[in-house]
Amino acid sequence: MPTPTKRLITRIRRDFPAPGSSDEVIRWLTQLPLAAYGRQDPERVQAALVLTASGQWSRFVAGMQLLREDWRDVLVAGGLANNDWPDRLYLELPD
Repeated sequence: MPTPTKRLITRIRRDFPAPGSSDEVIRWLTQLPLAAYGRQDPERVQAALVLTASGQWSRFVAGMQLLREDWRDVLVAGGLANNDWPDRLYLELPD
């Protein structure tokens, strides 16, 4: 179960500033089984969930439900489905 990267945690803490909410997002992401990633880079899938949520807990939960159906839909929703996803990810999560 991959844990979120440092740069993703920074983004989560920015997007979910309410007390305890960022820790809860990190906990949920950390508990994702490897199969949920569809052999994709875990940071890519986790970031897509966070980007899709735009700081809203209900949207994060909806993204997690979408992930259970098809990880590809999460990448589309998060804007990380195309071949330029590494560049987009870097723009959203600078080092």
